Amino acid sequence: MLRLISLAAFSSMASMRVCDPMLVALAEEFHTTTGDAAAVVASFAVAYGVLQLVYGPLGDRLGKLRVIIGATAACAVFNAVTAMAPGFTVLVVARAAMGAAAAGIIPLSMAWIGDQVPYAQRQETLARLMGATVMGMMAGQWFGGFATETLGWRAAFAVLSALFAVAAVLLWRQVRAASATPEAIAQAAADAGGRPPFSLAGYVAGTLALLQVPRVRWVLTVVALEGALAFGTLAFVPARMVDGFGLSASAAGGAMVLYGVGGLLYSVFARRWLAWLGERGLALAGGTLIAAGLLLLAWSPVVAWAVVGCFLSGLGFYMLHNTLQVQATQMAPEARGTAVTLFACLLFLGQSTGVLIVAFSVDRGWLPPVFTAAAVGVLLLGAAVSRKVQGKGPAA
Repeated sequence: MLRLISLAAFSSMASMRVCDPMLVALAEEFHTTTGDAAAVVASFAVAYGVLQLVYGPLGDRLGKLRVIIGATAACAVFNAVTAMAPGFTVLVVARAAMGAAAAGIIPLSMAWIGDQVPYAQRQETLARLMGATVMGMMAGQWFGGFATETLGWRAAFAVLSALFAVAAVLLWRQVRAASATPEAIAQAAADAGGRPPFSLAGYVAGTLALLQVPRVRWVLTVVALEGALAFGTLAFVPARMVDGFGLSASAAGGAMVLYGVGGLLYSVFARRWLAWLGERGLALAGGTLIAAGLLLLAWSPVVAWAVVGCFLSGLGFYMLHNTLQVQATQMAPEARGTAVTLFACLLFLGQSTGVLIVAFSVDRGWLPPVFTAAAVGVLLLGAAVSRKVQGKGPAA
């Protein structure tokens, strides 16, 4: 089941990042600026973040796996719509619908892992899921650039549509087979009998109760800042490579693969580095590496050092973010689906805010100072997270 969920997560992240190397080409085709073309990224992020408020309680009530399957199938449909978009407005709306559908995959997968895996093994298991999402990001960024220059950008979304369809069918078959066992039937009946009817007032009251918990408020605030500083700048790294160093769209997408390589390296060595550094050390090292990577991207005189910056930013981001993911799965175990999707909501609302801020600067040639400010902010953020988490256990 984890492998199939990872396939859906791979596809989700590929779809999320596939537009990054397309921004310059989309701006040219639809006669707009690169900053305005970034609406295809921001619309996805906003919809992805807002819909977490729906998927959390939906997953807790209907079952996380069922919701993941439905979201994966919807992603197949909306990627097909995106591939056929006749104009820029339709493209932005289709990307927003895509973000709304994809919102039900990765966060609920994290919550499902939280339900199934003890805390001692959870960071390692989440790192395995992260490996799939990192590979999806790498594939999306590379294929987005490759398709833009060879097959046409629409082909990238057609391929993603087919990939989501395969993932949805395989997951549905696996869940149907698992639910046919006598133990699963008995458990489903017991769950249904003890489940209270859904009410909007109850959901709002439960969410407000979660927000009264200091640890929940702290984790959500930190991940929103992380989204703005680290994820918000990520969308414009290919544009920096194209405009600042003269790379082609496919070469910029290829350079961004190293961001994913850094994350993949972390997922492979997560257990070893966690034992060596602990959660505090991972958070501090992550913030430091992100800052170093952003500074290289901002001020490097040659493309080689900027490429190194991509790698360091990726390695650092996943060190810091995986630490926060573990805190999210533990901050409210009694309502884990809602808690984790709130976490994702704030991450992507933070990202969309960051994208809008950086989009304002990109058309004015302000990317280097904006990247520098983000580097300082994420360095301070990593230090703050390091002080709050325990060395090798749950958050204090």
